Amino acid sequence: MSRFFSDKDLKQERKKKSLWSRFRDVALLDVGVLVRGLDRTSLDSLEQLLLESDFGVGPTLRIIDTLTAEGKKGNLHGEDDLRELFRRELRKVFEPAAGKTGLSLAASGPTVILMVGVNGVGKTTTIAKLARYFQSRGKRVLLAAGDTFRAGAIEQLERWAERLGCELIKQQPGSDPAAVAYDAVSAALSRKADILILDTAGRLHTQGGLMEELVKMKRVIGKRMDGAPHEVLLVLDSTLGQNSASQARVFHEKLGVTGLVLAKLDGTSKAGCAVAITEQLGLPIKFAGVGETLEDLEEFDLERYVDKILS
Repeated sequence: MSRFFSDKDLKQERKKKSLWSRFRDVALLDVGVLVRGLDRTSLDSLEQLLLESDFGVGPTLRIIDTLTAEGKKGNLHGEDDLRELFRRELRKVFEPAAGKTGLSLAASGPTVILMVGVNGVGKTTTIAKLARYFQSRGKRVLLAAGDTFRAGAIEQLERWAERLGCELIKQQPGSDPAAVAYDAVSAALSRKADILILDTAGRLHTQGGLMEELVKMKRVIGKRMDGAPHEVLLVLDSTLGQNSASQARVFHEKLGVTGLVLAKLDGTSKAGCAVAITEQLGLPIKFAGVGETLEDLEEFDLERYVDKILS
């Protein structure tokens, strides 16, 4: 008898299914699972699924351990019980950072936000989205082109500034980024801007010299305005999974990152990256990029994130 689907077709079909659908398919394979508890093969499959979705080792093992214990107690009677267990375990990961998800705004004068991240994560686009976010709340936004190294970086931000109707502080390509930062803070103060968002050169977290330039920028900003920068936001590409956690660790050690922006969170198969990063570093996720338009930047909502995973 011929097969309707090849092994490759079946693998592609499984990839189309949500994480929750795949998790449920394994955990509730048959009625016997609910009576006897999950067997070792099913647990291993669930563990592999969570790790492949970048939940990280710690959260994955806790979910599996809890699932095993509750199954043995006879507390899993169907999909609703399984879903609630999963939701409860996810909430535990985010609880330590739950009180830090709001933005820290300056008591007086402009709020200064330093945006950092590696090349290719969508940092410049995220800056534009963040500017629109503040504009929609009646704030006067000033942008600063602190990426003076990448060819076309200043022009790219210039186009966004023109589209947004924002003023842009810039210097010539190759200028000292710290000098740009100093001028930008001075301009924000004198022009009574509400928000100053500073772009920075994208760099690999393994490039020590370039990371030190970021440290210098932050120091110069603080000298020009007490308490600034008020936020150091690290933009991460959600599709990179565990590599994003490695990036976050180095940036945080050097700069004291205050929050994360997860770009490309919509539709990613790496749904667990937010869980892994939060569990490892305790950093709050402040925004999520959920699409291509300027309006597609949302304040991170834990319940919506969990609902997305469990859909």
